[in-house]
Amino acid sequence: MRRGLLPVLEGARIAKAAVNRPDLRWPFPENMAERLTGATVTALRRRSKYILADLDTGETLLIHLGMSGRMLISGNQVGQFHHAHPAPEKHDHVVIETDEGARIIFNDARRFGAMDLLETATQNAHWLIRDLGPEPLGNAFHETHLIAAFKGKRSPVKSALLDQRIVAGLGNIYVCEALWRAGISPLRHAGRIGAPRVAALVPIIRDVLAEAIEAGGSSLRDHRQANGELGYFQHTFRVYGREGEACQTPECAEKIRRKVQSGRSSFYCPACQR
Repeated sequence: MRRGLLPVLEGARIAKAAVNRPDLRWPFPENMAERLTGATVTALRRRSKYILADLDTGETLLIHLGMSGRMLISGNQVGQFHHAHPAPEKHDHVVIETDEGARIIFNDARRFGAMDLLETATQNAHWLIRDLGPEPLGNAFHETHLIAAFKGKRSPVKSALLDQRIVAGLGNIYVCEALWRAGISPLRHAGRIGAPRVAALVPIIRDVLAEAIEAGGSSLRDHRQANGELGYFQHTFRVYGREGEACQTPECAEKIRRKVQSGRSSFYCPACQR
């Protein structure tokens, strides 16, 4: 999503902003539309599952898509195509227009998403950011870190990898896929996995995420890329959503199973993942 927004938002001046309701998951910050209008986006970054737009006003716009949130661009050249402004929709909660004629719409049918404005200089102290672990594609996420984080941990490895304090931004789909590639059962206690197997998880997690980003993410229900297109990584799932189907490991005769862990579905092969 950040990559899709980058060409039209970074460096752009916000000519107009409209906030069409008082809240999403939490209330919008006071006078958000007025504070955005006239500001220039100096940088567009990401931290965990948050998009961070730094403004020349000294504030940063934090965006979280939640479960059904979408950021859609219109009225500007997006990739190879020009997207005209669509008619307003019921769930277009925040609309940003730039000097260059682009319109960025935050649409969220279930309203689990969020937006906030925070001081750029002190953003790392914000309650949504301060306890986050290292980025899975960053240098701080390495074998030594993960081995130390798992040491003595009694929770299942699936839960440990979803813990944003251990690694930031990993979601349910990608943990399932990474554990299958690593041959590790999601039910296994994190602290009982040998150090070499834990270390091997790091490059596997990076590979899964890199492939998913290149595919534009995974469209299951609501996800769209910034240009309105679907993500395509779901076409390469090895285990996620494949309950009862044959395991894709060559010569494996088992079928994929599903188990609910902490309210989330885990998909795995009982033969290949130990």
